[in-house]
Amino acid sequence: MAPYDTPTASRRAFLAGSGGLVVAAVLPLKGRAQSGAARAFTPLAGEEGYAPNAFLRIGSDNIVTILIKHIEFGQGPWTGLATLVADELDADWSQIRAEHAPANAALYGNAVLGGIQGTGGSTAIAASFMIMRQAGAAAKAMLVAAAAEAWSVSAAEISVSKGMISHPATGRTGAFGEFAEAAAAQTAPENPVLKTPDQFVYIGKDMPKLDTGAKSTGAAMFTLDVYRENMQTVVVERPKKFGAKPASFDDAGARAVPGVVDVKQLSAGVAVYAQNTYAALKARKALDVAWDDSEAETRSTEALAQERLERARQRGAVANELGDVDQALSGAETVLEAEYVFPYLVHAPMEPLDAVIARGADGGVDVWMGSQIQTLDQGTVAAVCSVDPSMVRINTMLAGGSFGRRAQPTSHVAAEAAEAFMAAGGETPIKVMWTREDDIRGGYYRPLIAHRLRGGLDGGGNIIAWEQVVAGQSFAAGTPFEPMMIQNGIDSTMLEGASVLPYHMPNFNVSLHIINNPVPTLWWRSVGHTHTGYAVETFIDELLEKAGKDPVEGRLALMSDPKDARLAGVLRKASEMAGGMSAPQGRARGVAAVESFSSYVAQIAEVSLENGAPRVHKVWCAVDCGVPVNPNVIRAQMEGGIGYGLNAVLFNELALADGGAVVQSNFHDYRALRISEMPDVEVEIIPSVEPPTGVGEPGLPPIGPAVANAVRKLTGKTPRRLPMIKSMGA
Repeated sequence: MAPYDTPTASRRAFLAGSGGLVVAAVLPLKGRAQSGAARAFTPLAGEEGYAPNAFLRIGSDNIVTILIKHIEFGQGPWTGLATLVADELDADWSQIRAEHAPANAALYGNAVLGGIQGTGGSTAIAASFMIMRQAGAAAKAMLVAAAAEAWSVSAAEISVSKGMISHPATGRTGAFGEFAEAAAAQTAPENPVLKTPDQFVYIGKDMPKLDTGAKSTGAAMFTLDVYRENMQTVVVERPKKFGAKPASFDDAGARAVPGVVDVKQLSAGVAVYAQNTYAALKARKALDVAWDDSEAETRSTEALAQERLERARQRGAVANELGDVDQALSGAETVLEAEYVFPYLVHAPMEPLDAVIARGADGGVDVWMGSQIQTLDQGTVAAVCSVDPSMVRINTMLAGGSFGRRAQPTSHVAAEAAEAFMAAGGETPIKVMWTREDDIRGGYYRPLIAHRLRGGLDGGGNIIAWEQVVAGQSFAAGTPFEPMMIQNGIDSTMLEGASVLPYHMPNFNVSLHIINNPVPTLWWRSVGHTHTGYAVETFIDELLEKAGKDPVEGRLALMSDPKDARLAGVLRKASEMAGGMSAPQGRARGVAAVESFSSYVAQIAEVSLENGAPRVHKVWCAVDCGVPVNPNVIRAQMEGGIGYGLNAVLFNELALADGGAVVQSNFHDYRALRISEMPDVEVEIIPSVEPPTGVGEPGLPPIGPAVANAVRKLTGKTPRRLPMIKSMGA
């Protein structure tokens, strides 16, 4: 098969500006982190530093191509960021194209992530909202200046609409492409005039996604589609227990498989190199590897859960406190206690991990992969291959999902690919592939976490005390991010959504125990909010129930700070959408409201029990994410977050058996929500002029507690150990 032509050459031509107008927008390299995950990154430039951050090109063919610095794996940045440019440019949507930017932190750094190039923390739109608008506005100003010069008229007399430049007084018109080269000679304005919200044409409208067509026809290129001349396929046999290492191996059986080229030991395990995927996988099965388990995790997840529960029964490192919780609890009229266990969870994106790596003609290294943090992957490959980072070209490919799986602090996939490449001599192109089983059994899970909560009510039903202790593993521990993310025994990603609550009470204490073990963990869609949202929203619901208060009005009464107004707003809207909390006979409704990644989401779920298991029929969802750049994408992300969250709370658990081996291996035993089980979802987006915030993750945290609160109404008990089908015996 012919090799897939790398986009590197076309991007070089793009940036050279041949035959058209290229615009780079510059903005201060600063931003506001939206979660503990985003705060993990140390700024690479000072607050007053400047770096070019966005490029667009208008060709003589009238096509507007926009380089997107954030990976597109289904969450919509190609469309959302292109929308910003198209609106300020007054282009016609049919002109707009998008492609991934090359790996270059100086050009494409994410200000909210401290200047590295990467996607995460639901920051893509928030980090680039002004950058992309300025790029579009600057390009428009340069086109207008070029047209004014050509027509010998004042630029103030020229108008632009749907990709056409017009001078009404003389009736002259021209397309962008006619003035692209002349516009390239114009000076880009330092502060181009931006539209006011009432002038938006595309922002706030349902624009069709730019990647849908190619994905629907099969024309879209993923890493699996990349082939290089003489490329070899590599699969790695990894240990069954986390922390184990190869002691010895017999590769005679593997080498006897036709098509096998070589077998090498790598840091991750034993790698098989073959001329095709079939041979590589067959040979891997024929390997005989003896493992050294002396440093491996051999406990079951049940034992690990009990360890965390025991630690959570004592106060840990205090992250936030107010008043005297112990005194308030001792004098409370009613005290409620609860313990929660949240299991390991796999990300399970539809496209498993893979990477292609080859030697460039200039001695550099070309990499094709669904890179979520290009700067880290670029640096890792450079270190392993002993080249300067500038000689590593990361070609970011479309990816089939991530949910955090491709955002790797250790860049372990890039490292594995580079090590396999160098072990084979560093010249022959290779494709490293993970199977579904490799991914599910390969670690990097949502951490196993335990919570213990105690709440106190006075005689009037007022919440007077709240104590929460969290115990679990930090995915930052042992990585380069540990010094940045863990301060005074506190990993902020483990407590986001718990250390500060929207519910105000006089006595409050939240603390943390960090427990390390060899199971590799990683941020998972909505990071800490995936468990703190559940614990907080079910516990507050129970306290309000014991106080005899309505779950919606009771929450609203506790949101006394003006900063809670937007969360209160979505809670009111969700209640209005659902028509209140009353449900038909045999069903119950539960509510939850969570602020995450600076976006506000409230959900009401209508639930029944079928064969003892929850069946979710309807979800009403209200979201406030600031300026809604593309409502269609926002609704899709809310719906996707709800479906993904239901997977987790109803069915999912990654379990270790006694001895430490992973139990699950594929979707037959790591259950996915069936299409027939997906509830009807109604989404309302709150109109706003606030700066836009993320939507990739905030739709997930409220669904679990909303369902759990409905289940409690049906059964009298809150599921405190997930997944629900296990804790409910269904």
